[in-house]
Amino acid sequence: MTWILTLTGKRFELLAPTAAMIDPMDIAHSLAHQCRFNGHSKGFYSVAQHCCIVADLVPTEHQLVALLHDATEAYVGDLVRPLKQLLPAFVDIEHRIWLAICERFNLEPELPACVHDADLIALATERRDLIALATERRDLMPSHPGTWECLAGTQPSTTRIKPWGTTEATVNYFHRLMQLLSTTHRAAA
Repeated sequence: MTWILTLTGKRFELLAPTAAMIDPMDIAHSLAHQCRFNGHSKGFYSVAQHCCIVADLVPTEHQLVALLHDATEAYVGDLVRPLKQLLPAFVDIEHRIWLAICERFNLEPELPACVHDADLIALATERRDLIALATERRDLMPSHPGTWECLAGTQPSTTRIKPWGTTEATVNYFHRLMQLLSTTHRAAA
Protein backbone atom coordinates (compact mmCIF):
# COMPACT_ATOMS: atom_id res chain seq x y z
CA MET A 1 0.00 0.00 0.00
CA THR A 2 1.47 3.35 -1.02
CA TRP A 3 -1.34 5.70 -0.04
CA ILE A 4 -2.79 7.23 3.11
CA LEU A 5 -6.31 8.34 3.98
CA THR A 6 -6.52 12.01 4.97
CA LEU A 7 -8.86 13.74 7.42
CA THR A 8 -11.06 14.97 4.57
CA GLY A 9 -11.37 11.45 3.19
CA LYS A 10 -8.94 11.80 0.30
CA ARG A 11 -6.78 8.91 -0.87
CA PHE A 12 -3.34 10.48 -0.96
CA GLU A 13 -0.91 8.61 -3.20
CA LEU A 14 2.55 8.97 -1.66
CA LEU A 15 4.40 7.92 -4.82
CA ALA A 16 2.19 9.83 -7.27
CA PRO A 17 0.81 12.89 -5.51
CA THR A 18 -1.25 15.42 -7.46
CA ALA A 19 -2.44 18.93 -6.76
CA ALA A 20 -6.02 17.62 -6.54
CA MET A 21 -5.03 15.49 -3.53
CA ILE A 22 -3.84 18.53 -1.56
CA ASP A 23 -6.42 19.98 0.84
CA PRO A 24 -5.85 22.99 3.11
CA MET A 25 -7.83 21.40 5.96
CA ASP A 26 -5.75 18.22 5.78
CA ILE A 27 -2.59 20.29 6.03
CA ALA A 28 -3.84 22.45 8.93
CA HIS A 29 -5.16 19.50 10.93
CA SER A 30 -2.13 17.29 10.45
CA LEU A 31 0.50 19.96 11.13
CA ALA A 32 -1.40 21.04 14.25
CA HIS A 33 -1.13 17.49 15.59
CA GLN A 34 2.59 17.06 14.90
CA CYS A 35 5.15 18.16 17.45
CA ARG A 36 8.33 19.91 16.33
CA PHE A 37 11.74 18.50 17.23
CA ASN A 38 10.40 14.94 17.02
CA GLY A 39 8.52 15.56 20.28
CA HIS A 40 11.69 16.38 22.25
CA SER A 41 10.49 19.78 23.38
CA LYS A 42 9.54 20.78 26.91
CA GLY A 43 5.88 20.70 25.93
CA PHE A 44 3.81 20.19 22.81
CA TYR A 45 4.75 22.69 20.10
CA SER A 46 3.13 22.06 16.75
CA VAL A 47 4.57 22.30 13.29
CA ALA A 48 1.52 24.46 12.44
CA GLN A 49 2.45 27.07 15.05
CA HIS A 50 6.07 27.03 13.88
CA CYS A 51 4.90 27.68 10.29
CA CYS A 52 2.74 30.60 11.44
CA ILE A 53 5.73 32.10 13.25
CA VAL A 54 7.94 31.70 10.16
CA ALA A 55 5.22 33.33 8.02
CA ASP A 56 5.20 36.30 10.40
CA LEU A 57 8.91 36.84 9.80
CA VAL A 58 8.92 37.18 6.02
CA PRO A 59 7.68 39.92 3.70
CA THR A 60 4.00 39.74 2.73
CA GLU A 61 4.68 38.35 -0.73
CA HIS A 62 6.41 35.29 0.78
CA GLN A 63 4.01 34.55 3.64
CA LEU A 64 2.08 31.84 1.80
CA VAL A 65 5.16 29.81 0.91
CA ALA A 66 6.51 30.36 4.43
CA LEU A 67 3.26 29.07 5.91
CA LEU A 68 3.41 26.03 3.62
CA HIS A 69 7.16 25.34 3.86
CA ASP A 70 6.57 22.25 6.03
CA ALA A 71 3.28 21.19 4.42
CA THR A 72 4.81 17.97 3.10
CA GLU A 73 4.86 16.80 6.71
CA ALA A 74 1.07 16.67 6.64
CA TYR A 75 1.43 13.68 4.33
CA VAL A 76 4.70 11.99 5.34
CA GLY A 77 5.28 13.19 8.89
CA ASP A 78 8.40 14.87 10.12
CA LEU A 79 11.75 13.13 10.26
CA VAL A 80 14.61 14.70 12.17
CA ARG A 81 17.15 16.18 9.79
CA PRO A 82 20.00 13.74 10.58
CA LEU A 83 17.76 10.74 9.77
CA LYS A 84 16.26 12.39 6.68
CA GLN A 85 19.75 12.88 5.25
CA LEU A 86 20.30 9.10 5.47
CA LEU A 87 17.12 8.28 3.53
CA PRO A 88 17.36 9.55 -0.05
CA ALA A 89 14.14 7.72 -1.07
CA PHE A 90 12.25 9.64 1.63
CA VAL A 91 13.71 12.93 0.40
CA ASP A 92 12.60 12.07 -3.15
CA ILE A 93 9.03 11.23 -2.06
CA GLU A 94 8.86 14.40 0.02
CA HIS A 95 10.07 16.44 -2.96
CA ARG A 96 7.31 14.99 -5.18
CA ILE A 97 4.75 15.97 -2.56
CA TRP A 98 6.26 19.47 -2.38
CA LEU A 99 5.86 19.81 -6.15
CA ALA A 100 2.16 18.84 -5.87
CA ILE A 101 1.71 21.41 -3.09
CA CYS A 102 3.41 24.04 -5.24
CA GLU A 103 1.12 23.22 -8.16
CA ARG A 104 -1.98 23.32 -5.91
CA PHE A 105 -1.12 26.74 -4.51
CA ASN A 106 0.66 28.19 -7.55
CA LEU A 107 4.05 28.47 -5.83
CA GLU A 108 7.56 28.28 -7.17
CA PRO A 109 9.19 25.04 -5.97
CA GLU A 110 12.36 26.77 -4.80
CA LEU A 111 11.83 28.51 -1.49
CA PRO A 112 12.63 32.22 -1.44
CA ALA A 113 15.85 33.05 0.39
CA CYS A 114 13.90 34.62 3.25
CA VAL A 115 12.07 31.39 4.15
CA HIS A 116 14.03 29.23 6.54
CA ASP A 117 13.01 25.62 6.23
CA ALA A 118 13.83 24.32 9.72
CA ASP A 119 13.03 20.67 8.98
CA LEU A 120 14.59 20.15 5.57
CA ILE A 121 18.08 20.91 4.37
CA ALA A 122 18.40 24.65 4.76
CA LEU A 123 18.08 26.26 1.37
CA ALA A 124 19.03 29.65 2.72
CA THR A 125 19.19 31.44 6.02
CA GLU A 126 18.41 34.93 7.05
CA ARG A 127 18.90 36.54 10.45
CA ARG A 128 15.14 36.82 11.12
CA ASP A 129 14.72 33.08 10.58
CA LEU A 130 17.65 32.24 12.85
CA ILE A 131 16.04 34.39 15.53
CA ALA A 132 12.92 32.20 15.28
CA LEU A 133 14.98 29.03 15.65
CA ALA A 134 17.01 30.53 18.52
CA THR A 135 13.75 31.52 20.19
CA GLU A 136 12.34 28.00 19.73
CA ARG A 137 15.49 26.55 21.28
CA ARG A 138 15.33 28.92 24.26
CA ASP A 139 11.60 28.57 24.91
CA LEU A 140 10.86 24.99 23.91
CA MET A 141 13.90 22.76 24.12
CA PRO A 142 15.47 21.22 27.22
CA SER A 143 18.53 23.02 28.49
CA HIS A 144 21.75 21.64 26.99
CA PRO A 145 25.26 23.11 26.75
CA GLY A 146 25.78 21.96 23.16
CA THR A 147 25.90 24.64 20.50
CA TRP A 148 23.86 24.78 17.33
CA GLU A 149 26.37 26.11 14.83
CA CYS A 150 23.63 27.59 12.64
CA LEU A 151 22.71 29.91 15.52
CA ALA A 152 26.18 31.39 16.12
CA GLY A 153 25.83 35.10 16.86
CA THR A 154 22.02 35.05 16.84
CA GLN A 155 19.98 36.26 19.78
CA PRO A 156 16.43 35.00 20.47
CA SER A 157 13.46 37.29 20.08
CA THR A 158 12.41 39.22 23.16
CA THR A 159 8.93 37.73 22.67
CA ARG A 160 8.46 34.30 24.23
CA ILE A 161 6.69 31.48 22.40
CA LYS A 162 3.56 30.22 24.15
CA PRO A 163 2.64 26.90 22.53
CA TRP A 164 -0.88 26.45 21.17
CA GLY A 165 -3.00 23.37 21.73
CA THR A 166 -3.96 21.29 18.70
CA THR A 167 -7.37 22.92 18.23
CA GLU A 168 -5.94 26.44 18.45
CA ALA A 169 -3.11 25.49 16.07
CA THR A 170 -5.53 23.97 13.54
CA VAL A 171 -7.83 27.00 13.61
CA ASN A 172 -5.02 29.56 13.49
CA TYR A 173 -3.14 27.82 10.68
CA PHE A 174 -6.24 27.18 8.58
CA HIS A 175 -7.51 30.75 9.07
CA ARG A 176 -4.11 32.16 8.11
CA LEU A 177 -3.93 29.94 5.03
CA MET A 178 -7.43 30.91 3.88
CA GLN A 179 -6.69 34.59 4.53
CA LEU A 180 -3.52 34.46 2.41
CA LEU A 181 -5.28 32.54 -0.35
CA SER A 182 -8.14 35.03 -0.44
CA THR A 183 -6.02 38.16 -0.42
CA THR A 184 -2.64 37.69 -2.03
CA HIS A 185 -3.10 34.37 -3.83
CA ARG A 186 -6.71 34.32 -5.02
CA ALA A 187 -6.06 31.94 -7.92
CA ALA A 188 -4.73 29.24 -5.57
CA ALA A 189 -7.80 29.26 -3.30
